[in-house]
Amino acid sequence: MHYPVASLCQLFWVYRSSYQAWRNRGGKPDVERVKLKSLVREAVNESNGSAGARTIAAMVIAKGMPLGRWLAGKLMAELGLVSRQQPKHRYSRKEQEHVDIPNHLDRQFAVTEPNLVWCGDVIYIWTGKCWAYLAVVLDLFARKPIGWAMSFSPDSK
Repeated sequence: MHYPVASLCQLFWVYRSSYQAWRNRGGKPDVERVKLKSLVREAVNESNGSAGARTIAAMVIAKGMPLGRWLAGKLMAELGLVSRQQPKHRYSRKEQEHVDIPNHLDRQFAVTEPNLVWCGDVIYIWTGKCWAYLAVVLDLFARKPIGWAMSFSPDSK
């Protein structure tokens, strides 16, 4: 069954010109949107997938194309891109704290002999799946590491 377009438009309170515009719109790709998608993908690759919609929008604007953060988010969703942010490190402290350790060095870092003063530090490193803990001991005279250890738990074992 075919009905006249004029009758259907009148029945649904739609202007014929609006119907024709909708019908002629078709599947033509929007050149500007395709360009924006390309720039968004480039910006995500430049940031190694860590930038969110705000940063992506700023990066695309810096390349000369206007882009708001909401549209950047929509384009990222259309492209299947998700921001991967490094999680915050939450160090769980033990229930029993250590007693205060006296400061014998008192910021006197000018050492005259090797192996006279050693210092150490623990660094948290994100491995992509979990946190690793790197403990390093330095000789302050040589300013070089004497030893190091790496672990996936922050304890002293």
